[in-house]
Parts: sequence; C-alpha cells; structure tokens
Amino acid sequence: MIIDRVEVETINSFSKSELLKEVYGLIWILPILTLLLGITIEVLVIVWLEREISASIQQRIGPEYAGPLGLLQAIADGTKLLFKEDILPSRGDIPLFSIGPSIAVISILLSFLVIPLGYPFVLADLSIGVFLWIAISSIAPIGLLMAGYSSNNKYSFLGGLRAAAQSISYEIPLTFCVLAISLLSNSSSTVDIVEAQSKYGFFGWNLWRQPIGFLVFLISSLAECERLPFDLPEAEEELVAGYQTEYSGIKYGLFYLVSYLNLLVSSLFVTVLYLGGWNLSIPYISFFGFFQMNKMVGILEMTMGIFITLTKAYLFLFISITIRWTLPRMRMDQLLNLGWKFLLPISLGNLLLTTSSQLVSL
Repeated sequence: MIIDRVEVETINSFSKSELLKEVYGLIWILPILTLLLGITIEVLVIVWLEREISASIQQRIGPEYAGPLGLLQAIADGTKLLFKEDILPSRGDIPLFSIGPSIAVISILLSFLVIPLGYPFVLADLSIGVFLWIAISSIAPIGLLMAGYSSNNKYSFLGGLRAAAQSISYEIPLTFCVLAISLLSNSSSTVDIVEAQSKYGFFGWNLWRQPIGFLVFLISSLAECERLPFDLPEAEEELVAGYQTEYSGIKYGLFYLVSYLNLLVSSLFVTVLYLGGWNLSIPYISFFGFFQMNKMVGILEMTMGIFITLTKAYLFLFISITIRWTLPRMRMDQLLNLGWKFLLPISLGNLLLTTSSQLVSL
C-alpha cells in the first residue's frame, strides 16, 4: 500500500491539531488548579492565624512545635484525620451520611467561581455573580441537614435542623443587602461592583454609602459561617458537636474544612462588595502606570490586586476571629429573634432607602 505525500501531510496536520486541542484543554485547567492551590494555602494560613490570635487573646501558648512557629500544625491535624478510621453509624442512612459533607464542600468551592481576586483574575464574570453566590451558599445547609438526619442521632438531627433554620433566617437579610449593592452599582456582576467603587478611591467604597447594609451583611455572614456567637448548630454544651457528632476521620475533616472555606468566602465577598476589592485607595492613579512594559505591567497589576484583596479580606478575618473568642454564644430564640425581628426589617428598610435614592437621582 503506497501513501502519497499529501495524505501524509494531512495525517500529520490532523495529529498536530489534536495535540494542540489537548494542550489547550490543559491550559484551561491551569487557572482552576492555581485557584485550588491558593485556597488550600489560604485555609492553612487561616487555621494558623486563628490559633495564634485565640492564644494571644486567652494569654496562652499557641501552636509552636509542628514546624517553625507552628506553621505545620494544620497539616499535621489534616494528616491525622486522613488516616483515622471512618466509622459509619449502624442504623444510619449510609448513602446520605456519605454525601452530606461532599455537598457542603462542593457548594462552597463553587462560590469561588465569581470572586474576583484581581482584574482580570476571575474564573467566571457572570451578570448575576452575587446572586449565584447566594443561591450556591443556600445549598450547603442542605448537606448539613442530610448529615444530621442520616446519622440516626437526636443531637445530630437537632444540629441539622438548627443549621437549616439559621441559614433561612439570615439568608434573607443577606440577600437584601446584596440587592442594595447591585442597585448602587447598576449591575450584579462582582467585577462591575468592584469597578463602580474605583471612581473616588477610598471614599468610593460602598462601606460609606451603605453603612447600615455593611453592619447587617457582617452579622449575617458570621451567622452563615456558624461562627461564634452564632455556632448554635454545633453547640458543644448542648449538642455535643451537632450534625458532626457521628462523623470521624476524613468526613469530619471535611466539615472542619467547610467552616474555614465559608469564612474565607464571606471575607472575600465583604471585600468585593463593600471595601473596593482589588482597587487602591488613591483615585485615578495606576500604581504601575509609570512603566512602559505592557505585559509586565499587567502581571504586576494583577499580582498587586490579589495582594490588596487578600489584605482587606484578612482584616475581616481578624475581626471575625476576635469576635469568636470575645463574645458568648447566643440562645436559639435570641438568634432567631435577631434575624427575623431586627436584621430583616433593617435590611428591608435599607433596600427601600437605596431604591428611593436611585429613583430620585434619575
């Protein structure tokens, strides 16, 4: 069988195109892998910071033996949980018991799709970015409720019910605050919201235009993260560990991961919605605008934007960690009263005022 040169060139070009497609597919995955690596590092840093800050507040010694300054303590704890026995409840619903932690983790990881760490470092610039985050974050309590129900334990079931009730109570004020920000920015895209705050630098932040909404969002986000004083679904004195009671090993580690991922997502959204995101506080001035190397300037600006975003987010993290080790836990009736009788009317009034001001400005 004789193959002419044209057929050989056709075969070679086809093989090269297939190879290029595979290479492009791998390149498309690189940003996702980079983001996952960054999220992992951030969670480890947050765990270390919380232990150090709590130790300082309580005047005791924090982690200091696992690695320099105790930096490897979180890795040591994760490794220990990874190799511990995965115990399953004998009379529980095993499929739901196994799926619950996965639903909680995946729903929170999907929230990072619409978080702009620095321009143009965002995986999905959607026109409904902030509302997609709210919709995704409402899925996580479903996993917690499934975990509590499938454990066949009354403490776990009560913890799951508390998680669902708490999420419903504080999701509505949170949504009203986000809707007010969207009205001010004339967009629901997270990138557009950040760019709308860049006109006047520090004084253009939504923090100054929405101070009431900022306080409501701050309290609601802490309740969504189930952080003290809102950790009623996991109250140790009342529910042992809530929906986590029957879990062990890597599944318990996933719930541990969920709490810190939720805190990281909330702090980043506080930065994006109220603190100007990646923008500097100096209006109309680009920090690297004096250079002439266009590609290098783009890389430096993106790196600087990520650094600014994370710096602002760590400010919120410090506040939330300090609150956890300062205020006592609320009762369940106090938590529901705060959500339904105070935060909901205040957030609704703030939305009506924002809508009225926007109509008057037109």
